[in-house]
Amino acid sequence: MRMFSLLPLLVVGLFGAGCSANDTRPLPRPPSVDVPRFMGDWYVIAHIPSWPEREAFDAVESYAPRPDGRIQTTFTYRKGSFDAPVKSMHPIGRVEKEGNGAVWGMQFIWPIQAEYIIAWLDDGYTQTIVARSKRDYVWYMARTPQVSEADYQRAEQRIAAMGYDVSKLRRVPQSVRGAR
Repeated sequence: MRMFSLLPLLVVGLFGAGCSANDTRPLPRPPSVDVPRFMGDWYVIAHIPSWPEREAFDAVESYAPRPDGRIQTTFTYRKGSFDAPVKSMHPIGRVEKEGNGAVWGMQFIWPIQAEYIIAWLDDGYTQTIVARSKRDYVWYMARTPQVSEADYQRAEQRIAAMGYDVSKLRRVPQSVRGAR
């Protein structure tokens, strides 16, 4: 009996938590994203994590084009420590018609597709910030497992300017060996 009384709280916790943000401004995004150039490995430097990522170590997001035009995504990480076994998720991305390559849909479970906006990308395609309009999750990623403290601080400022509560930002521990 008690389990049924907790179910509504669980549903609100999973789906409603991200709906509390008051910022409704559109997220920034680059004028265009060269999607083929964006492919490859991105180390997650910091994030406001989704549930599975809360204790991620050595988190790497990898993108590869599929023959059907969609994007095969592989997210690898270790849960809780550098010594934990490697786990992975395999969502499928789709570049939306709007957004010049910066707006994607990411499907973890059919038919639900999550918003995925490349909100910032440096000119060299070496660092990026991926965000969501709900301001519930955000990912600061780089092509290398470490960034300078100055780069990190600038990314944190960009994330705050987008309307995120950066006190929720978690730096992802990255080792030399990675989650591969």
